[in-house]
Amino acid sequence: MSKQIWKPGNMLYPLPAVLVSTAGSKGEQNLFTVAWTGTVCSDPPMLSISVRKERHSYAMIRESGEFVVNLTTEKLAFATDYCGVRSGRDVNKWKEMNLTPVSAETVGAPMIAESPVNIECKVTEILKLGTHDMFLAKVTCVHAEESYMDQNGKFDLSKAKPIVYSHGTYYALGKPIGTFGYSVRKK
Repeated sequence: MSKQIWKPGNMLYPLPAVLVSTAGSKGEQNLFTVAWTGTVCSDPPMLSISVRKERHSYAMIRESGEFVVNLTTEKLAFATDYCGVRSGRDVNKWKEMNLTPVSAETVGAPMIAESPVNIECKVTEILKLGTHDMFLAKVTCVHAEESYMDQNGKFDLSKAKPIVYSHGTYYALGKPIGTFGYSVRKK
């Protein structure tokens, strides 16, 4: 096997492509696409998003200390891309993409009704990293669409048809190929 050597860079792909919704102190709301996101801790449940300071929603998150991570699907792929390339300074993305803002339980930022999973978050720390600041956040509430539950009450991600992002391209996720611990499970 032969490998090329590249300069240091972010090669941790694919990434979840999520829509983050925010609210400002004057009642304004926005959405934007984030691929720099991930799980940080399971107890307490925490996640992170990394955002450029120039983004319209950056100030809203910094000021409010809250946001909602909305998982995306094949049906939301166009809106996911649009919300990543258009600024909320110039256009109402909710209206343009026909997305429905709904009230969250624990944060002032709205959730996207069309998203299969909405994760309400409260910022605990902001890490200044360079081109992006990382918002570490505690998960305060999770909403999961009931129509994606299987017969055992477990969320069936494959029914939701989630998408991921890799090097400028969105991909649909395929079929499951195993479950946690299947490599050591006795037959």
